[in-house]
Amino acid sequence: MKTTTRTLSGLGMLITLGIVYGDIGTSPLYVMNAIIDAAGPQKSAELTPMMLGSISLIFWTLMLITTVKYILLAMRADNRAEGGIFALYALVRNRAKWLIMPALIGGAAILADGTLTPAVTVTSAIEGLKGQAIGPLHFSTTQGWVLLVVTGILLVLFLIQRFGTQMIGWSFGPLMLIWFTFIGLVGLSNLLHAPAMLRALSPVYAVSFLVSPANHQGIFILGSIFLATTGAEALYSDMGQVGKRNIYGTWPFVYAMLMLSYLGQGAWVIRHGAALTRPVNPFYAMVPVHWRMFAIVIATIAAIIASQALITGSYTLVHEAIGLKLLPRLRIKFPGSVKSQLYVGAVNWLLCGITLSIVWYFRTSMHMEAAYGLAITITMLMTTLLLRAFLQQRGHRVLANVYVTAFGLLESLFLLASLAKFVHGGYVTVLLTLAILTVMVFWHVGNLRRDAHLANTENVSLLDFVPQLAALSQDDQVPPFATNLVYIGYVGADYAVKRATVYSILDQQPKRAKVYWFVTVNETDTPYECTYTVQQLARSVMDVQLYLGFKKPQRLNVYLRQIVNDLLKAGALDDQTPRYSSIPGRRVGNFKFVMLNQQFQDLGAQEDLPVLYRLLIGGRLLLQRISLSPQRWYGLAFSDVVEERVPLFIGQHPDRSLRQRK
Repeated sequence: MKTTTRTLSGLGMLITLGIVYGDIGTSPLYVMNAIIDAAGPQKSAELTPMMLGSISLIFWTLMLITTVKYILLAMRADNRAEGGIFALYALVRNRAKWLIMPALIGGAAILADGTLTPAVTVTSAIEGLKGQAIGPLHFSTTQGWVLLVVTGILLVLFLIQRFGTQMIGWSFGPLMLIWFTFIGLVGLSNLLHAPAMLRALSPVYAVSFLVSPANHQGIFILGSIFLATTGAEALYSDMGQVGKRNIYGTWPFVYAMLMLSYLGQGAWVIRHGAALTRPVNPFYAMVPVHWRMFAIVIATIAAIIASQALITGSYTLVHEAIGLKLLPRLRIKFPGSVKSQLYVGAVNWLLCGITLSIVWYFRTSMHMEAAYGLAITITMLMTTLLLRAFLQQRGHRVLANVYVTAFGLLESLFLLASLAKFVHGGYVTVLLTLAILTVMVFWHVGNLRRDAHLANTENVSLLDFVPQLAALSQDDQVPPFATNLVYIGYVGADYAVKRATVYSILDQQPKRAKVYWFVTVNETDTPYECTYTVQQLARSVMDVQLYLGFKKPQRLNVYLRQIVNDLLKAGALDDQTPRYSSIPGRRVGNFKFVMLNQQFQDLGAQEDLPVLYRLLIGGRLLLQRISLSPQRWYGLAFSDVVEERVPLFIGQHPDRSLRQRK
C-alpha cells in the first residue's frame, strides 16, 4: 500500500478516487439545485443567461481555487508528504508567531464545517428516492423515512472507520470511477442537445452574469457557487493518504467529469424550463428514466465516500494538531501500514453525534445547503495567509504578494457572499467553530503561558540532583519505595526536567528506589521502530530515550523490563533478583510508575501572573484532566501506577499582609 500511495500508478490513482474526491465529486448532487433555489422564480428568457453565467462561475471557481491554489500551489507545501492547514503551519511557524492564529481559526473552521458534508451529501442522494418505485415498492414523498435511512447509513459509515482507509480505498476506488464516468456520460448526452452551453467556459459569461439583471441575487449567488469547491481543502488534508502524484494524475479526469455534469444540467434546465415551476433537482431530472434508480444508488455510494473523505481528513487534522500541541492528547490507532492512515475514536464519535444532530435539525438537504460552506471560506482565507508565508520562506516575495492579493480578494468575495447563510443555519457551524477554537486556544496558549512562566523557575537540571538521588538510593534509614521508580516526561538535551519531578522524589516523602528511571517517549515515522538509548548518570540514575514507531503499542512496562535485562547482562546495573517470585530465573525487580498530576493550586496566589494567563493555564489543566489519562496512553492499565498531585508552581509566595497579633 505504501508504494501505491507514494508513486504514480494505475492502482494508486484508483485508490485516490476512492479516498480524496468524495466531497468535491458529489457537488453536482446539490450545487445546481442550490443555485436554482437561491435564484427564485425565473422567466424563460432569463434561464439561458443564468445557466451560462452560473456554470461559467463554477468552471472558473474550480479552476482558480481548486486547480491553481490547491492542486498546483498548496500541494507543494507538504510536511513529510502530509497536507492540510496544520501541516502547512508546521512548515512556517518559525517565521512569525502570529501565524498560529490563522492555523487555529482555519483548523477549527474546517472541522466544524465538515460536519455538514456527510449530512448534506447523503441526504441529497437519498432524497432522490422520493416518489420513485422499485417494482411493487413505492417510496413516499414524505421526509420522515429519508431521515431514518440517512441515519442508518451514517451510523454504519462511522462504525466501519476503525478498519482503516486502506480497505475503504480499495473498495471505494472502483465505485468512484463508475460514479465519475456515469455523471460525465449523462452530462455529455444532455450537452449534445445544447452544445451552445460550452460558451460557459469563457470567463466573460461569469463576470457579466454577476452584474446582469438576470442575476436577482447579485454577488450573493457566489454563496451557492462556492459549494462546487468546498472539497478542495479536504482534498489537501487527505494528500498524505495517497500522495500528491496520484492527485496530479487524477484531477484532470475528475475536473472534466464534473464540468460535463454541470454543463449537462445547464443544458437540461434550458431545454425544460417549464419543469422549474415545481421543485426539481436537475441532476436526477436529466438522467433517463430507465437509469434513474441506478443514478440514485451510485449517488448514495458516492455520498458515503464524500463523507469518508471528510472523516479521514478530520483524523489527519486532529493528529497533526495533537503533534503541534494545539489539541489535548487523544487515543490514535493506525489500522493500515502507513502513518497517515489512522483512526481517532473520540473524533469519530463526536463527528457522528454532531452530524446526526444536523440531519435531524435541518431535516432537508435544501435547508442544509443554505447553511453549508460559510465556515470553509474562512478556512480558505487562513490557508491563503499561511501559503503567503510559505512562498516568502522559499524566497518568492513578489509571487507571495501577488498571490495573497489575488486569492485574498477572491475568497473575501466568497466570504461576503456566504455571510447571508448565517441566519439560514450558518450560525450552527460558526458556533461549532468557536467551540473548537476555544479548546485549541486554551490548550495551546495555556501551554505557552505555563511553559513561559515555568521556564526560569520550574525547570531544573537533572545533573544537579544526581548526587542526592544516588545517596537516597543507598540510604537504609528511608524505607524502600520501589526497586525501579519510573518518571515519564521530557528530558531535554541539557538534562532539563520539571522541578515537580525532583520535588516528588525528594521533598514530599523521599522515595527510595534501587534505580531511578527518567523516560522520554519519542514517536517516529517508521511504523515498527522500537529502539532506545540510555545515559547512565549514576549507578542508580538512568536517562532513557525510547523511540517507538507509530504502530508500536506504548507498553512501557514491557519495554523497560527488557531494557533492565539488557543492562543487567552488560553489568551496568546491580542485581535485582527478588527474594520471592513465581517466575523461575527472574532477575528484574518490581516497577512503580509515578504520574504527576499538576494542579493549579490557587488562581489568586500567583500575583505576578495576569488574570487572563491564570484563566488560560487553568483551562488547559482542566482539559488535561478530562482528556486521555497517561496510564491509558502509555499502556500501564495493569501496572503499579501512583498518581501524585503536585502544585504547578513549587513554593508558595508569602502573604505580605500576615502580621503577628499583639
